[in-house]
Amino acid sequence: MLTFLGFAMIATFLVLIMLKKMSPIAALVLIPALFCVFAGKGAHLGDYVIDGVGKLAPTAAMLMFAIVYFGVMIDVGLFDPIVKGILRFCKADPMRVVVGTAVLAAIVSLDGDGSTTFMITVSAMYPLYKRLGLSLVVMTGVAATANGVMNTLPWGGPTARAATALKLDAADIFVPMIPALAVGLLSVFVLAYVLGLRERRRVGTLVLPSGDDEEPELVTVGTGTGTGTATGAGTATGAGTAAGEGTAVATATAAGAGTAVPSAGSGEPASGGDAGEEGFQGLDPQRATLRPRLYWFNAGLTVALLTAMIMELLPIPVLFLLGAALALTVNFPHMPDQKARIAAHADNVLNVAGMVFAAAVFTGVLSGTGMVKHMADWLVGAIPEGMGPHMALVTGLLSLPLTYFMSNDGFYFGVLPVLAEAGAAHGVSPLEIARASLVGQALHMSSPLVPAVYVLVGMAKVEFGDHTRFTVKWAALTCLVVLAAGMVFGII
Repeated sequence: MLTFLGFAMIATFLVLIMLKKMSPIAALVLIPALFCVFAGKGAHLGDYVIDGVGKLAPTAAMLMFAIVYFGVMIDVGLFDPIVKGILRFCKADPMRVVVGTAVLAAIVSLDGDGSTTFMITVSAMYPLYKRLGLSLVVMTGVAATANGVMNTLPWGGPTARAATALKLDAADIFVPMIPALAVGLLSVFVLAYVLGLRERRRVGTLVLPSGDDEEPELVTVGTGTGTGTATGAGTATGAGTAAGEGTAVATATAAGAGTAVPSAGSGEPASGGDAGEEGFQGLDPQRATLRPRLYWFNAGLTVALLTAMIMELLPIPVLFLLGAALALTVNFPHMPDQKARIAAHADNVLNVAGMVFAAAVFTGVLSGTGMVKHMADWLVGAIPEGMGPHMALVTGLLSLPLTYFMSNDGFYFGVLPVLAEAGAAHGVSPLEIARASLVGQALHMSSPLVPAVYVLVGMAKVEFGDHTRFTVKWAALTCLVVLAAGMVFGII
């Protein structure tokens, strides 16, 4: 009976979440409460919830203050020089632009919020892609995959969910996974390099001026729907792109004798420097929250915070609590300014912390009623005996399709506890199961169930279907690289 109720509760939760009939917070609270009554243990619901809240409070605190900390760092301009530097590095070279997209997305992903990452990345890189006629699905694919790998940071969501669901320490899950995740991120940069070379070959080689007093720079440029003119003998016209509609890019001489002239509607020279300045729209250089005099303090504080986290000098919630308090006090010494910064990030804080505390009901009922044990017993019987000791590998492989076709809430709170119990029956540590469950995040970030992906494709003016067809194969490959690295390093 409890086995049936457990699977029915998970199925009901997943269906309502995927059909968007209920919010995650409401579903995490109401559905398990209802099934707790069906199991005849409604009188113990309060005990299950209180016990769960007590165990999840550190995770909620970590997420709350990590969001505030990195939100303040973006507000004060910590990442502005990084964005400008990447744009200067990109110039007008398609290969550099694509690699720069991956690097920028990875760096900005430190804030743990996919929507913020995509807003900053697309705002910075979109004008370059449009001007050079590059495929916009390359931008969305690379950004989503890089963010997916970085999304495994303890404050990014999946690690916290795994720790919450299995009642483990987030640092114990994440820190040993760093080598495997580093290999995964490196594979994203290699992918970006290969895709950038392919874009360079596709759009053709032209010559654009890099500055008034500099030699012409050999770059690769393509055109969208616009065409341009060039001076000098021997002109070459760039090829059109499939995804970049409305691009107005000049043609130029193949031999470098002439200078590029923008086509009608372009309005600006097609130089890498100008594109970089236009691309800096996502971070307003005049915003009132900038603190340029405190840049090195903020950079040092961030490095110290991340170092202390990796070295486990203090619990992660304590580190971010101290970091957020110090960042707010130093950068915004006046109380009204501090209140304004906290209010600016309150939506994210409330949504994430609310989800964690709501999960206390779900996980409390699942474990307190004995449902998870009965489901695990059934699952153990269904898995071939030879696969039992390899449950970590099974979990890693299952994380690809399961985290793509369901939300992280559904996978980590509904499926992972069952896999962990099944693994425990064969002597597999819950920590290994938790680490393996992070493998599928690179693919998950392109799931239709992830709201942030709609921010990405919407700002980039890319059809979701086009993004999916292009990204899924590369993201899945990245997931397998992380899984293989984890096994090679003995982490999984």
